[in-house]
Amino acid sequence: MLISLHDALAYAEEKNCAIAAVNTPTFEMLLAAIRTAERHRVPLILQHAEVHEPINTIENIGPAMVELARRSEVPLVVHVDHGESFDYVKRGFDVGFNSAMIDASVLPYEENLAVTREVVALANEYGYGVEAELGVMPGREDGRTEASAQALYTDPDRAESFVRDSGVTALACSFGTVHGLYRAEPHLNYDLIDTLRSRTGVPIVMHGGSGLSASEYRDCIRRGVRKINYYTYADKAAFEAAQQHVAENPDTFTFSPLTVAATAAVEENLDELVRVLYGL
Repeated sequence: MLISLHDALAYAEEKNCAIAAVNTPTFEMLLAAIRTAERHRVPLILQHAEVHEPINTIENIGPAMVELARRSEVPLVVHVDHGESFDYVKRGFDVGFNSAMIDASVLPYEENLAVTREVVALANEYGYGVEAELGVMPGREDGRTEASAQALYTDPDRAESFVRDSGVTALACSFGTVHGLYRAEPHLNYDLIDTLRSRTGVPIVMHGGSGLSASEYRDCIRRGVRKINYYTYADKAAFEAAQQHVAENPDTFTFSPLTVAATAAVEENLDELVRVLYGL
């Protein structure tokens, strides 16, 4: 069933957990995410990021995401992830997505605020929630991380005014995570999470959620992180499973068995994540 971003975050607040927000640019990852949510009977956020358009456009994969979410017996949100413009967010709403993140974080503060307010106004027409980002994290949502990229941590003063003036439902913040694969040990600023949650009054979103330890996830959740984005390590698990299948079955000459192996690997990967984030 479809639920709102507000309802998903309210669940996380009540249960003192974080909602897994999984990017599903392929049908295999979509099935794995829904199956995992159904197995544990927990809400989950299905996402499509603009950077994944070369894999599948939102007009192609989006209707499948929406329909399978509606059919499911567990509560699911269908969310535009890292929409880089008003127009892209609208494309998501047009195919049935009921939540969105507008990411104008690379723009100067005033421009980020202006774009975010425009998207919030659009979402309010539908009754949808909006996530935005303040601060810049290294890497990209497609798993690529530049070794030289530098984080720009979220400033609490600006975060407070940004949330107040934009009306966003949740705020993605930079506090030490990176998009993509970790090339070194992450250094999370837990005190910053405490401050951001206290000053903004809205749920904090972790991007670059792949690759952390169970204790790091739980420490962030205790401080007010209520949505955790996840993709790279699930996608990596799918790739490694396909490789292993070929190695163990050298006579393989069709693609379909690889998709079965990949889907099972993503389910296994997400199963571990869900157990940690929801305290199961």
